[in-house]
Amino acid sequence: MFQKIITSQLNPPRFLLLIFLVFITVGTMLLKLPFATTDGITIIDAFFTATSALTVTGLIVVDTGTAFTLFGQVVIILLIQIGGLGIMTFAVFIFLMSGRKLGFKEHVLITQSLNQNSVGGIILLARKILLFSLAVEFITFILLCVFWIPVFGWKNGVYASFFHAVSAFNNAGFSIWSDSLSSFIDHSFIMVIITTSFIVGGVGFTVIFDIWKKKRFKDFSLHTKLMLVGTLLINLIAFCFVFLLEYYNLDTLGGLSIIDKIKAAYFQAVTPRTAGFNTVDIGALNHSTLFFMIILMFIGAGSASTGGGIKLTTFFAIMFSVLSFVKKKEDIEVFRRSISDRTVVRSLAITVIGFSFILVGIFILDITEDAPFLKIVFEAVSAFGTVGLSMGLTGELTWVGKLIIPMIMIIGKVGPLTLAFALANQPKVRVRYAKEDILTG
Repeated sequence: MFQKIITSQLNPPRFLLLIFLVFITVGTMLLKLPFATTDGITIIDAFFTATSALTVTGLIVVDTGTAFTLFGQVVIILLIQIGGLGIMTFAVFIFLMSGRKLGFKEHVLITQSLNQNSVGGIILLARKILLFSLAVEFITFILLCVFWIPVFGWKNGVYASFFHAVSAFNNAGFSIWSDSLSSFIDHSFIMVIITTSFIVGGVGFTVIFDIWKKKRFKDFSLHTKLMLVGTLLINLIAFCFVFLLEYYNLDTLGGLSIIDKIKAAYFQAVTPRTAGFNTVDIGALNHSTLFFMIILMFIGAGSASTGGGIKLTTFFAIMFSVLSFVKKKEDIEVFRRSISDRTVVRSLAITVIGFSFILVGIFILDITEDAPFLKIVFEAVSAFGTVGLSMGLTGELTWVGKLIIPMIMIIGKVGPLTLAFALANQPKVRVRYAKEDILTG
């Protein structure tokens, strides 16, 4: 099946979009089966859930733990696994298992899906991603079992550990409990395991392999250095903001001890960058905190990771270009390296296109949904960042909203630039015109 589609005339971006739609359709049909749910589900709710799972978003219109049977939950977790690691990563695995060789076009498709700049070594990278991901999920699963088996018993403890291990590493945010992880707000062990898992998944596979191969910080690639320093910095800033802004809020951190406040603030500070789990009521957060979370969700995780958003390095590329312009520098310099103009233009394109899609989504939702504007904005950005956090609007969406939000999820997962390339007509003749400046600012 894959080879027939690959050898078609579709360009890589269109192929990726098509294959996503195919998997969403299959997931929707499976979730619509009578034995997939406890009391039936509408086709639009099945479509919404399948899209949310495949794009590893985590927004839900029905409760995962009560609305779906074991079969339905297994379908959801399989969609999460496929979407988190990348459909083409699994395609590579299928090809290798069948003994088939991949041609140049297949290499280009995989390169596009993994958001890489070079075709060389892409098959080895895809294989490493699969093995590494399964290894991290297995370790997370074992560690969760240590705590949850004594609490829930062997059967329920093992299943809860497996479900949340896969969901956490893939930054999906799906939980079999209605309150997500709120019941474990004071359990440091669970919080550390879950957050470590989704941070590792969100930092990006290329970063992990670069660290594994080179060991020393000075030998790392510029991308790896930016991701490591940037992730640490943005998480620290986010923690300070959440801790200070929610310190006296009795509906969130106000009623907790100082230690529990630190733990809860840390968890909610790192989860907006695509993880989607929550230990406090998101709808009860102060508006200032919610606005800050919207910014974090838009930025998202790392490139070639299980997360979404415009990506952290995209954000930094734009920030450093602005800083260089203000300082009147010709080159954009970071860690004794220069960022190319092409990278900056690509970052600007990703940001502008992504922001434009979000604005269109917000405009439509503001017309169709009877909800406060902040709720709508939060929901739309959460969908784009494939985060899964919600102020409670998801379950109240109209049928139009249940179509718009999944579309934004798909854009956030495949990438705004990839989608733009898929929809645009490829130029046949390249014409270069004389340059002329315009007035700006």
